[in-house]
Amino acid sequence: MSDALAPDAKAGSSSPPRSNAVVAVLAFAGIVVALMQTLVIPIVPELPKYLDASASNTAWAVTATLLAAAVATPVVGRLGDMYGKRRMLLVSIVLLISGSVVCALSDSIVPMIVGRTLQGLAAAVIPLGISVMRDVLPAERLAGSTALMSASLGVGGALGLPSAAFIADNYDWHMLFWTSAVLGVVALALVLLIVPESKVRTGGSFDLVGALGLSAALVSLLLAISKGGDWGWTSGTTLGLFGTSIVVFLMWGRYELRTAQPLVDLRTSARRQVLFTNLASVALGFSMFAMSLVLPQVLQLPDATGYGLGKSMLAVGLILAPQGLVMMVMSAVSAGITKAKGPKITLMTGAVIVAAGYSLSVVLMSEVWHIVLVACIIGGGVGFAYGAMPALIMGAVPASETAAANSLNTLMRSMGTSFASALAGVILAQMTTDFGGFPLPSENGFKVVMALGAGAALLAFFFASFIPRQRAAAPVAPVDEGAAEPAAVSGA
Repeated sequence: MSDALAPDAKAGSSSPPRSNAVVAVLAFAGIVVALMQTLVIPIVPELPKYLDASASNTAWAVTATLLAAAVATPVVGRLGDMYGKRRMLLVSIVLLISGSVVCALSDSIVPMIVGRTLQGLAAAVIPLGISVMRDVLPAERLAGSTALMSASLGVGGALGLPSAAFIADNYDWHMLFWTSAVLGVVALALVLLIVPESKVRTGGSFDLVGALGLSAALVSLLLAISKGGDWGWTSGTTLGLFGTSIVVFLMWGRYELRTAQPLVDLRTSARRQVLFTNLASVALGFSMFAMSLVLPQVLQLPDATGYGLGKSMLAVGLILAPQGLVMMVMSAVSAGITKAKGPKITLMTGAVIVAAGYSLSVVLMSEVWHIVLVACIIGGGVGFAYGAMPALIMGAVPASETAAANSLNTLMRSMGTSFASALAGVILAQMTTDFGGFPLPSENGFKVVMALGAGAALLAFFFASFIPRQRAAAPVAPVDEGAAEPAAVSGA
């Protein structure tokens, strides 16, 4: 270990209370950022009235966040490796606060889209937080801490829905964003006070061409996926964007392989452990979001449909909130399994639990307690699986590339959620039933989407089976920034 890193490691090992504070602050920051995903859900139907704009234009309040997050996550991760993970963490939180304030002051569509874009640019907080943990925490604390940080994405989303619904029902809608701004300020202050800066840096120059190329490819792909349903999947615009993304991805990949300091090290990403972990992440991202697209609708549809439960948005949030708590608890349990059996086993176990929860939903979706049970089982499995991913990624990359590698993994999860949204939208739009002259998603449509969620979880299990066998989860200790590889934890 280098002399520069030794003080951090010693400090972390000798002062557990300090380590506890760092973990708590980073997890809180992750949850705050995750809240932005569910922040606008309660007011989406009302946004056209609030902003005096069409429904198609106000949909950009969601789409802009998705696109900004996709671009920012890998770019900010790389900048964190180069210039300091804590520094970029602070920049990301400032962007979240700025976006929240802009939205809170907006009464028209343009500033709302600008604000939501700024909020999306803060999405790298979670992978940056995981990377900070690797560098500043004692090795024995890493498994549980990174599992909690990884699960904070789902926890924040689950807890944010009832909170946002309560605020939207009882206060002016601008209060949603003022609340987000205040939470961001608290997170910023806590990070400044508690979280130390890591000494692990890559240095070098930033790959601007690679960043622009990846951004163009991602924006083209995600724009086609998110707006294809509105534009038509066979329209020239949609097909053109898909074609552009393929061409740009190929050109970008060729450039990244030839440049000395790439934005994404594709050779590292192609290692078996990293590659199959990322593929499993896409499948699990799909699986996790499929539930989010079905269960709230089932809960809100009128009782008269025969399968809807007729609940308010606030009730929906409260019914689904326990899954966030289960996710948090199971992320801690997953850390124990990871230490004993290795993160591969934890990931595969989580995938099986998720598949079981989805399979159960096919026969149990007619009562509120059915929904709670299904959501908690799936949430528990996601907590298991998401908790194992950072250990798998960090066990296969050098410390100097931790933020970029974790950011890419987070991006893979987001890609899975985007695919789920697009495919579920197509299915639910095609499989409808007439209700008072209005088409509503049919019960069979919901079951098909849930069955796809189960299939995606089993696909994640399949991908995880190709990850090299691991005897145990040897803690990923902070390593010398000059080291080319981390200590191997894989068996033959």
